[in-house]
Amino acid sequence: MNTLERITQRPDTMGGKPCIRGMRVTVGMIVGQIAAGATTEQLLVEYPYLEPEDITQALRYAAWRAEEREVALASA
Repeated sequence: MNTLERITQRPDTMGGKPCIRGMRVTVGMIVGQIAAGATTEQLLVEYPYLEPEDITQALRYAAWRAEEREVALASA
């Protein structure tokens, strides 16, 4: 996996959750907004201090973490 240099994790920022470049913007917030239907362009307008690569790396980080463990899902 390539380095995710834009994802930071500090105990004193957002309770240690993974954030974007040390800001109070969590990976979870970005992934949640995308899951709710927001586009990258909408996020960049709503959060002008974000850059496109911030969103890309947040999604890559979330995908990597999702692959890291098994989660029980309801059967169909």
